[in-house]
Amino acid sequence: MPSDSHPHSGAVLLREARAEDAGVLTRLLLDSRAAALPYLPRVHSDEATLGWMTHVVLPATDVWVAELQGDGGAAEPVGFVSVDGDEIEQLYLRPDMRRRGIGTQLLAKARERSPHGLALYTFQRNADARAFYERHGFTAVGFDDGSRNEENEPDVRYRWSPAG
Repeated sequence: MPSDSHPHSGAVLLREARAEDAGVLTRLLLDSRAAALPYLPRVHSDEATLGWMTHVVLPATDVWVAELQGDGGAAEPVGFVSVDGDEIEQLYLRPDMRRRGIGTQLLAKARERSPHGLALYTFQRNADARAFYERHGFTAVGFDDGSRNEENEPDVRYRWSPAG
């Protein structure tokens, strides 16, 4: 019987991100966006996105990585959440890892870090993300024409509070 320190192969565990995660987290973000949001314009190169992840996201926000535990103790990052205060800045999963409860685990970590409430933006056309957040108690509180984001894509503001 495995101990808690040696999780089952295929289990997903969360850990704090490290500086050396920048490359894999950038790839997760880019692959997830390409799969879920193929209509979005690419406004930055892969290299610029890596620079942003390295110099902005990782040092300036609270980032947690979801790792799939493999055989022999190997762990593979399959998602991450970035929180800045009470704002979810990023939540992305590897496209083939969706609908397995990993996003829910990452969201639970964000709630643990910001127990008094959270807010986020997502694109209005991202029906899957909107349904995910609404299933988890987030309420749409505002809609935007896209002028506030680089993609010029209409978005929606969501909020969650522990009181409902």
